Amino acid sequence: MNDFSLAERFEENRSQLRSVAYRMLGSTSEADDAVQEAWLRLSRSDTSEVENLAAWLTTVVGRVCLDMLRSRKSRGEEPLGVHVPDPIVSLDPEQETLMADSVGLALLVVLETLSPAERLSFVLHDMFGVPFDDIATIAGRTPAATRQLASRARRRVQGVPAPETDLTRQRTVVEAFIAASRGGDFDALVAVLDPDVVLHVDGGTFSKVVRGAAEVAGQALMFSRLAPYSRPALINGAWGILTAPEGKPASVMAFTVRDGLVAELHILADPERLGRLEVKDS
Repeated sequence: MNDFSLAERFEENRSQLRSVAYRMLGSTSEADDAVQEAWLRLSRSDTSEVENLAAWLTTVVGRVCLDMLRSRKSRGEEPLGVHVPDPIVSLDPEQETLMADSVGLALLVVLETLSPAERLSFVLHDMFGVPFDDIATIAGRTPAATRQLASRARRRVQGVPAPETDLTRQRTVVEAFIAASRGGDFDALVAVLDPDVVLHVDGGTFSKVVRGAAEVAGQALMFSRLAPYSRPALINGAWGILTAPEGKPASVMAFTVRDGLVAELHILADPERLGRLEVKDS
């Protein structure tokens, strides 16, 4: 296979590979780095006897991501305090159906709590259908061991109550939150929040967790001056809020809605990461 046709075949798989890497790493920039490393390894390899290039590349990306996760741990680079993974933001509902990276931000937060090997086993098997025999080769474990790792990860994920998946109901709740914030209406804000709502804020140099409807509503009103610049946006496939004064993102708020109320909020307010944010528009 010549270099041109190899590059073409790689590009055909790029979107899928980026989806794997994003779920593994929770970082769009690191996901791109992992995909680029997969291309470099492909370009240096003899693939003449590879029957399924997509599966081969998925395995390579999985190995690269596992190394990156382990490196984070060994260098002590895991975030302290609240960490909100990089969001995928879209202002075009029609485009969202084409976004390969649509995985809930709340789920990514749970994946961050897994060990590198657990995350690898769960993401590759449960999300992409990679056989445990192949995962075992990447992880340096037996197939039985990787099956156990995936099972542990699955229990952690399934232990989180399921969010509302109906986009229309999600948007109704988000719009009610925006309206209450713009109006400075404390009671209306409390009414849209679950009594046990939890707010997670990742500001880069600071982070905090706020619990309870009254406390979260109070926090929202502290920043009501920004409410006029807030608009509904699809955050990893679910309705949330993008706040962007003069078109410059100041925060991304991901909602987890259950039973018609906001059960959880994840806010990314890190100026450095928001400066790199790509907003997909119509």
